[in-house]
Amino acid sequence: MPELPEVQTILDALAPLIWEQVIVDVSVLWPGVVDRPSVDEFVAAVRGRRVVQTSRRGKYMLFQLDDACWLIMHLRMTGNMRVVFREEPVQPHDRLVFHLENGRDWRFNDTRKFGRAYLVSDPDEVVGKLGPEPLDESFSAAYFIEKLAGRRAAIKTLLLDQRIVAGVGNIYADEALFRARVHPLRAAGSLQPREIAALVDAVKGVIAQALDEMGTTLRDYRRPDGSVGEFQNSLQVFRRTGRPCPRCGAMIERIVVGGRATHFCPVEQRLDA
Repeated sequence: MPELPEVQTILDALAPLIWEQVIVDVSVLWPGVVDRPSVDEFVAAVRGRRVVQTSRRGKYMLFQLDDACWLIMHLRMTGNMRVVFREEPVQPHDRLVFHLENGRDWRFNDTRKFGRAYLVSDPDEVVGKLGPEPLDESFSAAYFIEKLAGRRAAIKTLLLDQRIVAGVGNIYADEALFRARVHPLRAAGSLQPREIAALVDAVKGVIAQALDEMGTTLRDYRRPDGSVGEFQNSLQVFRRTGRPCPRCGAMIERIVVGGRATHFCPVEQRLDA
């Protein structure tokens, strides 16, 4: 699933291609892609509107239209976006197409059909429950200490909880836990303040580096121009099962935490720490 760095990178490339463009028409090629309102209401409301602002919240892309409504998109596992000349053939997994006034199409493609589009008057209807952004000052050691106090859940599970911190997914949770030397199964409430501070720093560091390297391309993620990210070349533990730890040489292990494949070094990240 595209996480914060991938979503931001896609948005940065997409924004100049659609900003101030009028959406002259909309083709909903699979009705399930529209979460709200109804498909007919969605098409009628978006048709003729101009994109006047773009932003991101967690893993969501937000597009403000000139009538003050917000088009919100979530890529989920396999969603991607591209802007192409209208003459280009529609692809098998294209689900939603915005026809722009300049003769191009802004197309949303999603193999697994998990991605969604929302049209709302208030973005908080969709993103209001998200926690702070990992690079914001509000995501601090003091904040995280308060959120983890007394929690028995595995720290990996809480790192993935978007209500606690927005935009962190499986890749960057594993990488941050490794950097902070915290076992993914540690009970969150058992972490000491110094460990929590190290983990906050690790989350910020790994997200910042992934942004600099344009995200992680493992399979589906592509920027609108088809190019790929580079952070996959910097992964220390994620999907490196059976390979040597870059710090100590022990073999990276894989377990499942909260239904998610999880990768860690059993020496650097001790469960009994």
